[in-house]
Amino acid sequence: MTSLVLLHGFTGAPASFDELLRSLSSRRPGVRVLSPWLLGHGATPELGLQRFEAEVDRLAALIRAERFSGAHLCGYSLGARVALGLLARHAHLFEGATLIGVNPGLPGGAERAARVGSDERWAELLLRAGLHGFLQAWQAQPLFASQARLPAARLARQQETRALHGARGLAQALRVLGLGQMPDYRGVLSACRLRVRLLAGELDQKFLEIARQMQAVSGAALELVPAAGHNVPLEAPEFLAGVLTRALEAAP
Repeated sequence: MTSLVLLHGFTGAPASFDELLRSLSSRRPGVRVLSPWLLGHGATPELGLQRFEAEVDRLAALIRAERFSGAHLCGYSLGARVALGLLARHAHLFEGATLIGVNPGLPGGAERAARVGSDERWAELLLRAGLHGFLQAWQAQPLFASQARLPAARLARQQETRALHGARGLAQALRVLGLGQMPDYRGVLSACRLRVRLLAGELDQKFLEIARQMQAVSGAALELVPAAGHNVPLEAPEFLAGVLTRALEAAP
């Protein structure tokens, strides 16, 4: 039986993959799925960790405990960055990986300091304005503009999922898992012996360019998702199900 580990994005949840899993089950029944909450997310969030790689190691321990060693690893955005950490530190747990809208990390210096400052301002907004006020500002970013064309019911389900979180938990996620706190993993894919596929929405120009740079350095496969922006699991779940079906069928 094939297995899949799914890691959601910032403000996401295991339920963020429901549409994907419905489509996947019709293509490949019987896939075992582990989709854990990430640090700071959910009604009762994990808050005790203070380092990005401590969260990576926590998830690796969970994957072993739940007997998901040998699974295909798939992460979106924040989840893709955490997945890259798992490939850096625990690649033996997986047979391959699909990384959606991933940033491999910052080299340091002024760029990293600027991102830490940006994440801290978002965290302060969360604690000052609460979840509702924060989400209004967060969702207004150009990165998410392509979602405006989605069916109202699908967007409503996303809002229901986001309402599960608390301001304190998401602020902790920003302070621990933000890009400024993430180690520089830009060399990970070049050293990784697993089959890794990079996905980016064709409308997501920033992350498409990052994916192309990663492909040029590492040789990892790159696939563009037609008519999709950054949030591929939300905007193109059927397409993603097809990608994962092929990945699972190619597993040894």
